[in-house]
Amino acid sequence: MTTYEDKPWLAQLTDAQRAPVDPHPSALHAFRDAVRRAPDRTALAYFDGRLSYAEADALSDGVAGHLAARGFRPGDRAAIMLQNTPHFVLALLGVWKAGGIVVPVNPMYKSAEMTHVLTDAEVTALVCADRAWDAFLRATAAAAPSVRIALTACELDLQTRDDTRVLRGERLGPREGADDLLAAARAYEGRPPGVTPPAAADTALISYTSGTSGTPKGATNTHGNIAYNAERQRTGLALPDGATYFALAPLFHITGMVCELAACFTNAGTLALAYRFEPGVVLDAFLEHRPAYTVGPSTAYMALAAQPGVTREHFASFASLSSGGAPLPPALVEKFRAAFGPYLHNGYGLTECTAPCASVPPGREAPVDPASGTLAVGVPGPDTVVRIIDDRGRAVPFGEQGEIAVRGPQVVPGYWRRPDATAETLPDGELRTGDIGFMDPDGWLYVVDRKKDMINASGFKVWPREVEDVLYGHPAVREAAVVGVPDAYRGESVKAYVSLRPGQRAEPAELAGYCRERLAAYKYPRQVEILPELPKTTSGKILRRELRGRG
Repeated sequence: MTTYEDKPWLAQLTDAQRAPVDPHPSALHAFRDAVRRAPDRTALAYFDGRLSYAEADALSDGVAGHLAARGFRPGDRAAIMLQNTPHFVLALLGVWKAGGIVVPVNPMYKSAEMTHVLTDAEVTALVCADRAWDAFLRATAAAAPSVRIALTACELDLQTRDDTRVLRGERLGPREGADDLLAAARAYEGRPPGVTPPAAADTALISYTSGTSGTPKGATNTHGNIAYNAERQRTGLALPDGATYFALAPLFHITGMVCELAACFTNAGTLALAYRFEPGVVLDAFLEHRPAYTVGPSTAYMALAAQPGVTREHFASFASLSSGGAPLPPALVEKFRAAFGPYLHNGYGLTECTAPCASVPPGREAPVDPASGTLAVGVPGPDTVVRIIDDRGRAVPFGEQGEIAVRGPQVVPGYWRRPDATAETLPDGELRTGDIGFMDPDGWLYVVDRKKDMINASGFKVWPREVEDVLYGHPAVREAAVVGVPDAYRGESVKAYVSLRPGQRAEPAELAGYCRERLAAYKYPRQVEILPELPKTTSGKILRRELRGRG
């Protein structure tokens, strides 16, 4: 009888995709190899700006030198809170060159969310936009005593086009309590610290993700985790050396970090950046940069397809398009192919497995489960074992539903300073994803449900308790429960159910606005419904599943 360890999915891969790989020890090693092989090739394209590999190498050396001169030491943590600009890449490489660990942070975070990350990771250095520093991060950093170094960046740097669709600010100049990243890099250009390059087992990232307690915890992605998945991307996609990758997914997200940035450097390619997602800007960038590959959530492809003036020519340069981070409806795949030509390749992964652990191989099409209409997310790679297990950790037969468990070289060793969470989620090194799915006898993986209560809004994960805790801070709220509801655009959106304290009044819009002021934009509830009483068990626990059924 065939078992998961027999890897039936290998039959879906080509000989080249099954072949063993010998990845670099780190993405930094891959970058330096690209500098050696193609120093004059464009590494970063940002609107009309270009940085060659040699220039990016020299500037990131300068970032590393500045950090070291300010007392940053190997093993220290640096938080990077930036959109998709060259500054993000220069800061990332500079931190790694200084021997540090990067903590990528969503720029939509509010002060309380950021304070948790800074204090939990004991961050030494913070890199952020100049406006964010002025708006709240100066005070936030003051509340985190470990932060001693601050660098700010202006998104108008390193280009001259100033596209007002996304670049709407002005240059603010030096900020109080912080140094300008580019000025610092140029001051120390050519003077990197003499730090030993990272080993594969060293921690490269602390990527914060919500856990079962609702408190964000940091997954420790190693340099080897990143380098392995980047090399598998390179060999699996088989793009030409030096191909252009477009950063559709944000670089602070593990998908953008690995499948775009690290994979691009592993291929000595050009990484095209456009600050943040705006459909018209992205389509213009496709025509300008002619990328061969990109990856993003299905919601991004929906927005691109709906943009006025979009044509097949916008997608003509792509050798492959990937979708991940949000459910991919089969109807979208077919509509997109009919309208524009490319087939959208599905994929599945988590922060804890350093982006993909299963994907639809190039040249193949994902089957649709006839019973549920669910599109397969792909097949695992040759070095990965995906099992479907029951509540006791035993493998269930092919075709039966259970929890998806992953073992492989891309799976993180654990969570930052959380041995309890590591033991619970990664017993014996196998990742228990909490996602429900099944695998067919040919090795195709299907995800039929996500973690019981986790909400996935446009690829961003939202833990209900975090939103509920904010609602409970409103003086009129007595009870609160948050669930995900179907959303044709986002996949899911956040809906809150509340009951009010006796004698108190509040309108749904007021409660939504209260949350919006205190949470990142993707977390606040788009819908609020006020009920006289929330359904509860006999012990008083609120029944989210009944509320979810209300829609």
